[in-house]
Amino acid sequence: MRLAAAVVFSAIGLGGGAANAADVTAVSAIDTVTVFPSGAEITRLAKIKLAAGDQRIVFPDLPAQAIPGSIRVEGKSAGKLEIGSVDTKRLFVPRSDAANLDQERKRLEDQIETLHDTRALFEGQVQAAETQRTLLTNLAELPKVPPVAQAGAPPATDWKAVLGTIGAGYGEAKRLELEGQAKMRETDRRIKELEGKLRAIAPIRDERTEVAVFVTADAPLEADLTIRYQVPSAAWSAFYDARLSTGTKSVAPKLELTRRAAISQTTGEPWNNVALSLSTTRPSVGASAPELRTMNVDYVPDAPPATPVAAAPPPMPRAMMKAAKREGGVTDEMLAGGATDVAVEPVMQEARAKNADVVQAPFQAIYGVPGRVVVPPTGETKRVQLMEDAIEPALSVRTVPMLDAKAYLYAKLVLPKSSAVLPGAVSLFRDGTFVGTGRLPLLAAGEEHELGFGADDAIRVKHAIVEDKRGEKGLISASKTDTRNFKITVKSLHERTMAVSVFDHIPVSQQQDIKVTLSAKPQPTKADVDDKRGVVAWEFKLDPDQEQVIEFGYQVVWPGAKAITYR
Repeated sequence: MRLAAAVVFSAIGLGGGAANAADVTAVSAIDTVTVFPSGAEITRLAKIKLAAGDQRIVFPDLPAQAIPGSIRVEGKSAGKLEIGSVDTKRLFVPRSDAANLDQERKRLEDQIETLHDTRALFEGQVQAAETQRTLLTNLAELPKVPPVAQAGAPPATDWKAVLGTIGAGYGEAKRLELEGQAKMRETDRRIKELEGKLRAIAPIRDERTEVAVFVTADAPLEADLTIRYQVPSAAWSAFYDARLSTGTKSVAPKLELTRRAAISQTTGEPWNNVALSLSTTRPSVGASAPELRTMNVDYVPDAPPATPVAAAPPPMPRAMMKAAKREGGVTDEMLAGGATDVAVEPVMQEARAKNADVVQAPFQAIYGVPGRVVVPPTGETKRVQLMEDAIEPALSVRTVPMLDAKAYLYAKLVLPKSSAVLPGAVSLFRDGTFVGTGRLPLLAAGEEHELGFGADDAIRVKHAIVEDKRGEKGLISASKTDTRNFKITVKSLHERTMAVSVFDHIPVSQQQDIKVTLSAKPQPTKADVDDKRGVVAWEFKLDPDQEQVIEFGYQVVWPGAKAITYR
């Protein structure tokens, strides 16, 4: 059988298919999906039988999110097949279960209405109980009211019995009030639950994208068509496991970097049994670098002289103003002493589009997920493992004794040259124990990076203040001084030689007459570390049970008539 490749057309290509072309509805299925950090490209396959002549193949099952400009159609056939154009339009398709959904919606609305009525009854019960308690409280005050003088002696009141009745009634009213409040809360919860179910009911109509492909076949034939399009509501992000084995005296350290991906999509169509690929490209960002505009510097122009304001004309006599009004020259506002506002035409300016931020994607890689997978359109996260890399790390120790008298273990790793690493969270394990989390930046293949693996108890660090005093020097022109000296001790209990870095800092003068002098033994091996002024570092190696002592300090001198501050 001879296969002829059809011409590929896009949804924004040629228009106007044959007016009398017969419609053929095609059923397509998702075969492959390529997910980008933002968005995805879907590939659908369809097998269709065509008669000779002009025909319009209709694909009614693409999602509403399909980007029209991204739709491409191509195919192969057993005979000559030409694609004339590809058109798209938005459809609202009635759901097959629309009647059931309408009934369910009506049922929920009726239940919510009934619960609102029930709540009103409970609210009335609470109000009645509050009124009853108020009345009983007023009755309890009657014994304090002096009796009114009357001619005949009134019957004696049994206040003990009255107060007992008031107490019993008060308790019953309180019980009814609390019971009503509890029932109101329960009713509110049920109303909220039903309102959530009502909102969750899908709309009666589904919004879809219809693709119409105009084709011409020389003879009856079978064709395999491929439809590609992009959707925005899909994404994947990288996350990692870094498992460090520190080794022993005779066993070198090892690091296993496991790459994983979290995938989610809300495109409106399920990805069932699809071949899934993850790409690091970002098709939605700009393809060109931004352009710089010329920046000029000039003197501020002189302010123009103020225009003198003409003095107001003397008021017109009232009689003259009335005569002028009769002749049509004066308005009522002028007679009332006011003036109408004059409409000023605004100065029209050219509308300028707001520049978008452009993020360049310098690294590209595609990961093919093994097997065929299912990703539901609900936004739930699908986690897959991509690959594992075995890396031989270089271990080192860092400490900042001034802030924390602990040493921290670091592993320097060189990424394999197979692919780049996207930014993502990394879970850190040292000798099988979870020690914390970190984050990997965007790294190129073969690039170096260091990961921290928590405190290293096999390195002992001590930090002591040897001297901290303020004084003066000079007889004629007195100056003040701050002198501070420290002693740092680092000892290794490792079985192998370890590289150690000790960090500290000295003040940085912001004024010419403030002098800062460093004193250190040994001298720091690095100054202004990572372009941070005043930050110094000592780098050395410690053998097992070896100890390194660093004597470090500085002196600040400034004019005695001034005060300084450290910040």
